[in-house]
Amino acid sequence: MQLPRRKFLHLAAGAAALPAITSRTWAQSYPTRPVTIIVPFPPAGGTDFAARVVGEHMSRTLGQQFIIENFSGAGGTTGSIRAMRAAPDGYTIEMGHIGTHAIAVWFYPNLAYKPDVDFAPIGLAMESPLVIAARKDFPADNLKEFIAYAKANQEKLNMGHGGVGAILFSFGLLFNSIMGVKPTLVPFGGGGPVTTALLGGQIDYACSGITDVGPQVRAGALKAFAIVAEERNASLPDVPTTKESGLPEFTAIPWFGLFAPKGTPQPILDKLSDALDKALDDPAVRKRFSDVGGDVPAKAKRGQQALATVVKDEIARWAPIIKAAGLKRS
Repeated sequence: MQLPRRKFLHLAAGAAALPAITSRTWAQSYPTRPVTIIVPFPPAGGTDFAARVVGEHMSRTLGQQFIIENFSGAGGTTGSIRAMRAAPDGYTIEMGHIGTHAIAVWFYPNLAYKPDVDFAPIGLAMESPLVIAARKDFPADNLKEFIAYAKANQEKLNMGHGGVGAILFSFGLLFNSIMGVKPTLVPFGGGGPVTTALLGGQIDYACSGITDVGPQVRAGALKAFAIVAEERNASLPDVPTTKESGLPEFTAIPWFGLFAPKGTPQPILDKLSDALDKALDDPAVRKRFSDVGGDVPAKAKRGQQALATVVKDEIARWAPIIKAAGLKRS
């Protein structure tokens, strides 16, 4: 049977619209099952902490459990590759950071993903300064003494880090470059294991996240020589900044953000961004962050576009820094 041309075109147009309608309807019902947040580092580090805090609140907002999957390796890039290759359906997202989604580009020439292309930004979740921390019995009491000791004993020192391209690695190398020392570098899977090694005296020092070492510094189990920031942190008020300690060129605030695989439907991204924003406005979440030295991003820094801009800017910013410092994979 042949259909009149007008009726045929009408039916064809309706059929073509079905996928869009189905996709939109499906996105509106999202989520209908648990959501996995890939943390590309072991438990107990800053990335893991940020993911668990916001994930717990987002699960209440969206009515489904947010499950943390720690998948570490290669400075966080292994887990990031896993997240990139996940189905773009909103059920697998990642808590990445300045290392995995900016600095790693310059340490891994054959990196399997492009942070500014292969991910859909959801939003910044936390900003957190670094701490120049050392084992409890390190023979120095301030940053000036530490630098003098490091220069005189660099062949005997070792620095822990969380993998090539990760925050502790990149900022640690930058710190060493500024001091003009080349200690032995000891790799770990993330900030948590680095802290454990510091506590056990297996390594001498690290540029660690304040969320990793803050409690141990307050307890007197570790030494902290300086906060790598412009201002002191309320969680460690007695620890001076690098600027105060005579090292103003070494200041930076690492960031942590949620990402989804490229191609995730916009309505789903919007739901996730909105749930994240609600979490960051919650007084209990803000207190949990501040208690360990983390900062909630200001409203102007939140959301998809803001994070997309941060990623592009950070990738560009780190190219000359790494070149000038002579930083490279080790």
